[in-house]
Amino acid sequence: MKMTRTTLIAALATFALGGTAIAHSFKVGDLEVGHPMAFETPITAKTGGGFLTVTNNGDSADRLIEVRADFPKVEIHTTEMSDGVARMMHVEAIEIAPGETVTLQPGGYHIMFMGLNGDPFEVGEKIPATLVFEKAGTLDLEFNVEERPASGEKMDHSGH
Repeated sequence: MKMTRTTLIAALATFALGGTAIAHSFKVGDLEVGHPMAFETPITAKTGGGFLTVTNNGDSADRLIEVRADFPKVEIHTTEMSDGVARMMHVEAIEIAPGETVTLQPGGYHIMFMGLNGDPFEVGEKIPATLVFEKAGTLDLEFNVEERPASGEKMDHSGH
């Protein structure tokens, strides 16, 4: 009986931890960061993009002011269209209003990891990074590297 109970508790703990890993979210202060990820890159890529959501569950705004990772340069960018050409522009910070969710995604705000220098992002790889928020402070997390969707497909993170 004791062996069965211990086995059941271990199985429940494993299931609970698995659910947390699937959710792939992180918290600091009133902020919740969901599903940090990056797409695989070709070996010739000099840069890679990081994507995630930030939800502010608090009563006052906060700002993402920096991202740190082990690359020669890491910046917060946005994408702007001009005459049919997409340009990536550095931004100093991203404001997260109270009760709002900001999504960093292709074609919008994103994190640019620069200086890959022949070391591509590979599916299954985890990229450690630190987000720095003006009020909430620092948050260590990992970006999961995922397969790039086929042309025309949208990202689906409903299972995360």
